[in-house]
Amino acid sequence: EVQLVESGGGLVESGGSLRLSCTASGFTGDDFGIGWFRQAPGKEREGISCIRLSDGNTYYTEALKGRFTISADNAKNTVFLQMDKLKPEDTANYYCAANCDSYYPLYTGYLEHWGQGTLVTVSS
Repeated sequence: EVQLVESGGGLVESGGSLRLSCTASGFTGDDFGIGWFRQAPGKEREGISCIRLSDGNTYYTEALKGRFTISADNAKNTVFLQMDKLKPEDTANYYCAANCDSYYPLYTGYLEHWGQGTLVTVSS
């Protein structure tokens, strides 16, 4: 059974940084991808980034590229999302999900496995 567990959310001031973690279990090998998504109150869930653990290829939504960085520790099956220069509009529940691929890395429709989410609040 695939499980994803996020951690690292919290309250941060505008301009600050946070690092989210997502630990995956239940996969065999490293031929899978983990993506980060977020959903703000009253808004649709949006894709942020995806990383394929087998080759390290990363994908980003253009709007967040440069402030958000995805990385992975394959030995620990853990994916990180480093978020810098945070803004109040980044306030949302952040989720990791599997198994994002290289064709539609930020599309949520086919992702079967989701973490429980972690709340990020950015104060102005």
